[in-house]
Amino acid sequence: MKRKIILFLLMAFLQFTASAQCAMCRAVLESEQGQSAAKGINDGIVYLMSVPYILMAGLGIFIYRKYRTR
Repeated sequence: MKRKIILFLLMAFLQFTASAQCAMCRAVLESEQGQSAAKGINDGIVYLMSVPYILMAGLGIFIYRKYRTR
């Protein structure tokens, strides 16, 4: 059980570079010279993608603690 928790924490907190653009966004942003807008859009997409996972983890912890204290 302890091994699963450690593996989960490693997977949850390790950061990897992700290119999370749709095909149309990528085509428009690749033609730009500075590439600063592309980096900003990638960061925004990854941020928006992470919020539901954080909320679900919080809900899971809340439910776990409720059942654990009984």
